[in-house]
Amino acid sequence: MITTPHPELNERARHILKVLVESYIQDGQPVGSRNLARSSGLDLSAATIRNVMADLEEMGYIRAPHTSAGRIPTSQGYRLFVDALVNIRPLEQQAIHILQGQLKAERDPAALIQSASSLLSGITQLTGVVSLPRRNPSSIRQIEFLSLSSRQVLAILVMNRNEVQNRIIQLDTDVSSSELQQAANFLNERLIGKDLQQARAALLEEMRQHREDMNLMMLSAIALGEKTVADLGEHKQDEDCVIAGETNLMGYDDLSDITKLRELFAAFTRKRDILGLLDKCLQADGVKIFIGRESGQAVFDECSLVTAPYEVDGEQLGVLGVIGPKRMPYERVIPVVDITAKLLSLALKSRH
Repeated sequence: MITTPHPELNERARHILKVLVESYIQDGQPVGSRNLARSSGLDLSAATIRNVMADLEEMGYIRAPHTSAGRIPTSQGYRLFVDALVNIRPLEQQAIHILQGQLKAERDPAALIQSASSLLSGITQLTGVVSLPRRNPSSIRQIEFLSLSSRQVLAILVMNRNEVQNRIIQLDTDVSSSELQQAANFLNERLIGKDLQQARAALLEEMRQHREDMNLMMLSAIALGEKTVADLGEHKQDEDCVIAGETNLMGYDDLSDITKLRELFAAFTRKRDILGLLDKCLQADGVKIFIGRESGQAVFDECSLVTAPYEVDGEQLGVLGVIGPKRMPYERVIPVVDITAKLLSLALKSRH
C-alpha cells in the first residue's frame, strides 16, 4: 500500500476517525457528534466528540460538506484509515473456493483475464480492471513481398512466435517482382532478430548514415520497410486492459455529478489512463491503493483504486484491481483483490 506520514493522533482521535469513516462508508451520510457519541463505544459527551472532530478537521482528516452539521472523511482521512485503522476481514473459505472454481473453469489465458475482471466486479459491485500479461516483443524472422499489381504489394511479416502479419501497401511508382525480391533481401539482412521498434530505429539510422550513398533500390527498400513495420504487431492501448462493471459506479452519490461521470466513462472507453495507473503498480509488492488525487489522473479524483500484481514463476505479468468511490468498503475489497491476484497467478501457472 501507499503509506504517507500522518500528524500524530492520540488513540481517542484515531478511534473516533475510524468510527466516522466506517459509518460514512456504510450509509453515505455525514456523521454528527451525537451519532459518534452513541456509536464510538467511548464514554464521551457529544461536546467532547465535537472538540475531537474540530481537531481532526483542522488537521485535514475530515470536512463539512455544504451546510451539513455532520462531517465526512477527506482523502487524507481515508489514507490514514486504510494505512492504519481498517479491519481487514479475510475472505471465507467458501468464497475462495468459488473464486478458485470459476477461474479454474477457464482454459484460455485470455478468458481467464476476462473472468477475473468480471469476478472482481461481481463480488465487490464496483468496476473490475485487469491489465493483460506483458510479453517481450516479437522479433522479425522474415520479410517477404508479393506483387498484387504494378503499384500494389502484399507485405508479409513473419515473427519469431510464428505469428504472420500481412499488410497491403500502395506504391507511387511501378515495382517489378525482381525489385521486390531485392528489397526483401536488403531488409532481411538488416532487420532479422529485431523487434518492430528496433526495426524502425534501424531503418531511420540506415537512412541517416548512408542517405548520400544509397541507390534507388536501397531507398525503395527502406521506404517499403518503413511502411511494413509501421503500426504492425503492436497491441493497441485499448486492447491491453479488460474492464467489467463500469455501470456499477452509477449507483454511488459520490460519483453522481453527470459531468464527472461522463469523463469517467470516457476514461473507461479509451483505457489509456487506467492502463497508465495499472502500470504504476506492476512492480508493487502486494496490494497498492490510490485514493483520489494520488492517482495523478484528474478523472479519478473522486475515486479509489485497489490493485495487486499477478505473476507466473516470480515474473510479474500484469495488475488487477477494483475502481470505485473513495467511500468503498476497503475491509472487503482489499482481501478480494489480494486473493484474486493470487488465484489468477496459480491459474495462469497451471496453463503455462
